[in-house]
Amino acid sequence: MASRASSDVPVSEASVKIPKLPGLGTSWYLRGTRYWACRVRTAILLLLLLAFYSYIALRLYMGAPRSDLPPTVRTVWDGTQIAASGVALVWGWVKQRHDHHKRLLDPPNPDEMWQTRRNQVSRAPGLARAGLIPLLLAAPVLPALAAWCVGWTAAMLTVREYPSEAGARRWLQERAPRTSRTTRT
Repeated sequence: MASRASSDVPVSEASVKIPKLPGLGTSWYLRGTRYWACRVRTAILLLLLLAFYSYIALRLYMGAPRSDLPPTVRTVWDGTQIAASGVALVWGWVKQRHDHHKRLLDPPNPDEMWQTRRNQVSRAPGLARAGLIPLLLAAPVLPALAAWCVGWTAAMLTVREYPSEAGARRWLQERAPRTSRTTRT
């Protein structure tokens, strides 16, 4: 099966340099072993983080507020949490797929992708610290929140092509020279 890059201008004929993308480098162009190793590494890392987050969410949920409930109410509450978690899982998946399709319609070029990455990295430490107290207050709904994150991340990891790749391919095609190929007769 031919890769998506087979319809693009080959690297040897391109007058512009293949742009590097965050997390993928230049491996996105040929989609070879390095590319899939990056995608698998990202998937494993995110799934490990989600497993840890889900474990913490369940441990906080199983804590004091739940144990104070009468057995009948606890059973109803647990059933509600299971249903809410199922709905949140599907909602996270659908939300990510919708956003992905929307971003594919107008994918970012490589410069915009790097700028977005820089903005996200600079905000992350402050957002992580600011989110601790509300996270503890949200313990009763943490399983549903964790399920939403799992659905969203699973949908993100299973796409064929990231919007950054589509934007870089478009950017590269706009800058590639138009070569007319003459055939020998």
